[in-house]
Amino acid sequence: MSDIETDTDPPDPELKFRGGPAASAIPVAVFVVWAVVQSGLFGIGDTTGLVVGMLVGLIAGMLFVRGDWKTYADVVFDGMTERVAATAIVAWLWAGMFAQTIQTGGFVDGLVWAAEALSVGPALFPAVTFLLAGLLATGIGTGYGTAIAFTSLVFPAGLLVGANPALLFGAILSGAVFGDNLAPVSDTTIVSAVTQNADIGGVVASRFKYAVVAAVLAFVAYLVAGSTLPGVDVTGDAVGGATVWGLVHLLDIAVVIVLAVGGRHIIEAVSWGLIVAVALNLALGAADALSVTPADMLVFRVPETAPLDGLASAPVVGAVVETAPSADAAVGGSLYVGASGFFPLIVLTLLIVAGAKVMQRGGGFDAVLTLLLDRVATTVRRAELTMVLGTALVNAMVTINTAAEIAIAPYVRTLGRRFNVNGYRRANILDANTSALGYIFPWGGGVLAGYGAMQGLVGAEATPWFTSAMVVNPVTVWPYVFHGWLLVAVFVVAAWTGYGREYVADRRSDEVSRV
Repeated sequence: MSDIETDTDPPDPELKFRGGPAASAIPVAVFVVWAVVQSGLFGIGDTTGLVVGMLVGLIAGMLFVRGDWKTYADVVFDGMTERVAATAIVAWLWAGMFAQTIQTGGFVDGLVWAAEALSVGPALFPAVTFLLAGLLATGIGTGYGTAIAFTSLVFPAGLLVGANPALLFGAILSGAVFGDNLAPVSDTTIVSAVTQNADIGGVVASRFKYAVVAAVLAFVAYLVAGSTLPGVDVTGDAVGGATVWGLVHLLDIAVVIVLAVGGRHIIEAVSWGLIVAVALNLALGAADALSVTPADMLVFRVPETAPLDGLASAPVVGAVVETAPSADAAVGGSLYVGASGFFPLIVLTLLIVAGAKVMQRGGGFDAVLTLLLDRVATTVRRAELTMVLGTALVNAMVTINTAAEIAIAPYVRTLGRRFNVNGYRRANILDANTSALGYIFPWGGGVLAGYGAMQGLVGAEATPWFTSAMVVNPVTVWPYVFHGWLLVAVFVVAAWTGYGREYVADRRSDEVSRV
C-alpha cells in the first residue's frame, strides 16, 4: 500500500483502454446498471443474479483493453486477492455462524418476550434497534457483522412486534453505520486515521461532535417514522412461542463485545462467542428449557444406502448423524446455514473489488479525482466539499467501504494538505462518508450482507413463519438509513460553514505503521 503513504503523482495507468481511462469504469458501470435494473426495475433481489452482472461487466471491460489481455486478467486476479475483501468475507462467515446459532437457541423469542414485558411496541422498536445496533457495532468494530447479526436476530423479533420492515432494516443499517464510523477497532477508523497520518485515539475523540449530532437526529427520525409508517401483522403460533430463556444468549454477545473492546481479533472474539452460544444451547436443550438439540447446530444426513450401520444410534455421534433418503443427504444445522448463506455474496464481493482494481489500474479513479482536485477545489470550503463528493463518488463504484476508503485516501490527504486542513478533520470526512454510503447504496456491501441474512430467514427452522414477502428489497431501504444520510449531511454542512474545521497540525503516531 505504498501509494497510500506518499503524495507523489500517480503512475501511468498499467492498463490501456480504447476510449481512454474512462473506459476502465466499464466493469463497475455495467454492474451498477445491472443492479439497478434487476433490483430496482424488476424487483428481483437475487445475489447470484448480481454475480452474473459483475461477471458480464468484467467481460465487457476486457473487450476494450488495448494490448495484452493477460495484463487485464492479472489485474482481475490482483483485485480478487485484496485483503479488504478477505476482511469482509471473514466478518460475514463468522457473524453468520454466530447469529444463526443464537437464533437456533431462541434469542428471537427472548427478544419478543422482552419487548412485550417492557411494552416496546412497533412505534418504539426501530429507534431502540438503532441504539442497540450502534452499541454492538461500536463494541465489536464491524458494521457488516452487526448488520448480519441484527438482521438474523432482531429483525424477525421486530416483525413479530409489528414494526415496519423497511424502517426496521434501515435502523439496523444505521446502527452499523454508527459503529463503523466511531469504533476504535473498526477497519474504516484505522484506515482513515493512518492514511491521514493521524493517531486513532485523537481521531475517534474528534469524531464525537459529528457522529452524536447525526445519531440524535436519527433517533428522533426513527421515533417519528415508527409512529407513522404501517407495520406488519404476524399472528398465530409465531407470536405465541415467546419465552425468556432465549435471552441467556446476551451472555455470548457480551463475550464478543468484551473481547473485541479488549483488543482481541474479531475472529477470536466471535469464535469464543460462538463456543459459548453452542454450550448454552446444549445446556438449554438438556434442561428442556428450549427444544434445542445438537443436530440443530450441526447434522450429517447420511444416505440410507451408506455402509454405516449403527452409526446413527451411537450415543455421541448419533446426536449429529441422521439417516435420510439419498435425495435428502446433506450437511445442515446453524453452523452450515450461517456460513453457506453468504457464499454468493462472497463471490460477488471478490468480483466487485476486482472491477474496482481494473478502474484503479486503468486510470479511471485518477482521472476523475484529479479533475476534482484541479478544477473544483479552489478554496478550503470547496476542497472539503470535494472530499465529501469524492468519497461519495468512489463509494458508488466500490461497494466495500474499506476498499473505497483506501482508493480515495491519497487524494483526501493531498487536497487537505494543500489547504492545511487538520489530519483529524481529513480522517473524519473520509471515514464518515465511506461508512455511511456503504450502507445506503442498494449494491453496498453492508446492505447486501444484511439482505443475505434476511433471505436466510425464509423457511428457516427457527423462523418458519417468515415468508419471502417479508424480505425487504435493498432498493426500498435506502430512504430509511437515517443515520447514514444525516452523517453525510452533517459533513456537508460542516464543510460549508466551517464547523469543526481546524488548521493546527495534528500529532503523528506510530499507528501509521499498522497499514
